[in-house]
Amino acid sequence: MLLDALAGVWSGTNEFRLMPADPFVGSTATATVQVTAGGALAALTYGWSHPQDGPQEGLLVVWPGADPGQVAGLWADSWHQRNQPMALRGTSEPEGTLTLVGSYAEEWGWAILVNGREGGLEVRMDNVVPASYGSEEGPAGPYPVMRTLLQRA
Repeated sequence: MLLDALAGVWSGTNEFRLMPADPFVGSTATATVQVTAGGALAALTYGWSHPQDGPQEGLLVVWPGADPGQVAGLWADSWHQRNQPMALRGTSEPEGTLTLVGSYAEEWGWAILVNGREGGLEVRMDNVVPASYGSEEGPAGPYPVMRTLLQRA
C-alpha cells in the first residue's frame, strides 16, 4: 500500500522560500506517516516554521487511483493552502515515491513529492508558475518552495 514503509514518526529540517530568487530559510520539521482505514488511506501530517509567521502544520492524505501506479490526494497547509484543501492527482513508484499535482487560482499549481530515500523521508513542494506569469526574472514552471528532509525520530 502507499507509504507503508514510511509509517512512523519523523524529525529533521525544513527549508522555505517564497519566490525563486529568495534564499531558503531553515527551521526544524516533524512529520508522522500513518496508514489508516484498513490500508485504504495514507496520511502525512507535518509541522514546520515560517520565518515571519511562526509554527505551521499541514496534512496530505493519499489513496490509490483507479489505474495501477496512479494516486489521488487531498492537501491542506496552514500557511500555503489554508482556505480550501486542494485535490491532487499523481503517480506512485514501486519504491514508495509519490508525485502529486494540483491547481489553485485558475492557472497556478503545486507539485508535491514524497520520497522514502535510504532510511529517510523527503517532502518537496514546488509552486508551479503559469506561462502567463513567466518572465526572465521568474520563468514559468515549477520551482521549489519547501524542501523537508527527515529521519526516523
